Amino acid sequence: MTQDSASRPAPLHWKVVVDCADPRSQADFWGAALHYEIEDNNALIERLLELGALPREAVVEFHARLAFRDLVAVRHPDDPYDEDSGTGLGRRLLFQRVPEEKTVKNRLHLDVHAAPGEREAEIARLAGLGARVARRVSEPSGEWAVMTDPEGNEFCVH
Repeated sequence: MTQDSASRPAPLHWKVVVDCADPRSQADFWGAALHYEIEDNNALIERLLELGALPREAVVEFHARLAFRDLVAVRHPDDPYDEDSGTGLGRRLLFQRVPEEKTVKNRLHLDVHAAPGEREAEIARLAGLGARVARRVSEPSGEWAVMTDPEGNEFCVH
């Protein structure tokens, strides 16, 4: 690390962006899978609509609140968030609608770590939310299950 890069501040927060066909169903799945909260952007959307800065067709109703049609995020419940916009300021997953379908293996995936002795129960819980087991792995380095979310994105359960 150079002296210059060491003196720069770290990012304030981060998010992983997931391309998908249905952001709302992905937010529902991953919110439940990770015990995250779906971000409530209702107040921000209302302001943007009032200002004419957002077309009505870019908005849908989701869980009895206004939401962006093509973007929904989930955030860790203990992390801070901006009360005016509902946007998380910590660990987040943002699901964005894209027109193309998933066609190849993920280049990035999430690992979910269950409590000791609870991997099979966690696999069953995630399957109940809509995931499926793609394969089980047993190697000298450990055992885990490769699962897919409702849109076929791979993730591992350790």
